[in-house]
Amino acid sequence: MFYKFATGALVAALLAVAAPSFAVTIVQEVKVAVDAAALENNKAAAHWATLSGDLSTAIVKRLPNGVSEGGAMIDIAIDSLSLANSLQAATGTAESWLMGSVKVSGIGSDPAQSYDLAVSFADAGPFFPEGTDLTKITTDSREYYTAMLAAFADHVVAKLN
Repeated sequence: MFYKFATGALVAALLAVAAPSFAVTIVQEVKVAVDAAALENNKAAAHWATLSGDLSTAIVKRLPNGVSEGGAMIDIAIDSLSLANSLQAATGTAESWLMGSVKVSGIGSDPAQSYDLAVSFADAGPFFPEGTDLTKITTDSREYYTAMLAAFADHVVAKLN
């Protein structure tokens, strides 16, 4: 459970440390479900409306062995999206983040394991093209969407190895 008083960066840092790491080399399928209520920003909806398929594809592209029969199943439920504007994030008045639960099942005879993951605007920074002026990035831009998606996908794949 996430607490509203925690900032996205703090939550991401805590969850990254607390999230288990799985020794998964083969993944059979990645499913992403998005709670439509999480998409409240109408200007951003044009990008975020395709989050389910885009995040699934981003994760599969990062898997060292791709997808294969007999591998683990990854189920992700995105349940929260906060789109603070860049000025708010820079001044600390609000934080932008993408949150969801990740369930990994089908790892040999082990029971399914799950964890919560949150990535913030700060986590997405390394995924912007070099030279990007982060003070001009808005949460309804394609660059912002792509960077947040990449940060989330990278965290999921990192926990598999």
